[in-house]
Amino acid sequence: MNLIENARKLVPELTARAAEIEAGRRIPADVSKRMAEAGFFRMFVPEALGGLELSPLIAVEVFELLAQGDASSAWIAFIGATSGTVLERVPEAAARAVFGKPETLITGVFAPSGRAEIVDGGFLVNGRWQWGSGSENADWILGGCQILRNGEPLTTRSGAPRTHMVLLPASEVKFLDTWHVSGLCGTGSTDYYVEDLFVPTAHVAGYEITESSDRPLYQFPQFTFLALGIAAVSLGIARAAIDELIAVAANKIRAGSSSAIANRVHTQMEVAQAEATLRAARAFYYQALTSAWDQALAGKPVPVDQRRDLRLATTFAVQSAVKVVDAMYTQAGGTSVYETSRLQRQFRDVHVATQHIMVAASTFETVGRLFLGVETNTAML
Repeated sequence: MNLIENARKLVPELTARAAEIEAGRRIPADVSKRMAEAGFFRMFVPEALGGLELSPLIAVEVFELLAQGDASSAWIAFIGATSGTVLERVPEAAARAVFGKPETLITGVFAPSGRAEIVDGGFLVNGRWQWGSGSENADWILGGCQILRNGEPLTTRSGAPRTHMVLLPASEVKFLDTWHVSGLCGTGSTDYYVEDLFVPTAHVAGYEITESSDRPLYQFPQFTFLALGIAAVSLGIARAAIDELIAVAANKIRAGSSSAIANRVHTQMEVAQAEATLRAARAFYYQALTSAWDQALAGKPVPVDQRRDLRLATTFAVQSAVKVVDAMYTQAGGTSVYETSRLQRQFRDVHVATQHIMVAASTFETVGRLFLGVETNTAML
């Protein structure tokens, strides 16, 4: 299965349906089905379960390509793929029951906004989670939970609250119509909740299976998967914005001028700088990812310096993408503000991507401390 070619074939349809996807505030069921059949949601599911267990280098190129058609669809692809990694930390029988067909979509939120009280045979789960991207098309939905016994939080050896991802059947989850936002509108990232839902122990990732597999994909830093996806989507948006501005510039003539803006020196300089900015950020991103993945393939843990570089590269990629999109949006002038312009959607989408904590500006502080040799909490790397 050639996932990159599958993504490339889907881009024209996503481009044509981007306005429809945005207006619907979620990915249409048929588009979600197409992405599932293309293999995008099982890229990180263990091969032993029928998943593809692909290199992240392939996956991020898929996300980047899809984002050139529609950023919301690309976002759902990366959420679905990333969520599939939890099956590696679930007992095999339960994992096979959850991943019952190749088109299974698992989504969810890693933030431990729920509470899972230990009861006979499992847990009683209550919680409400935000940013549930793609959940209304999902078969199973994850919710990060704090683990409680008799109402008291369990803690790790370090004294931190013990948290786990809990697999919730989508049929038992209630959705709230909260996703009224400025960008990435089509992701359907609505709030969802459960009340007093019994969840068997086997459906709590990392509770019974406490050790990670020695297979390369699952030795890779888990937090990094999220950051990689956000950056790949942002890079794809930036690529599409440059291409869109080039198309607009060939025909747009400003008032008082007799030639298209493509002939203006300022436009030429802005496009050239945008290309350089995007290519530089993308090169650093892929270099850092390749280096870390080579380490994982060699059967070695990814060291702090490579995890540092990955988080720096992903955050830098997102910020660079914003600079590129902003410049292209500005160059198109009044054309950009109309709903019919792809540039206005790209502008809104990329700015929403910046709000994710995994690519927040605070990443630079953490990374900078490491470069300077200052004591640093690396838990989020």
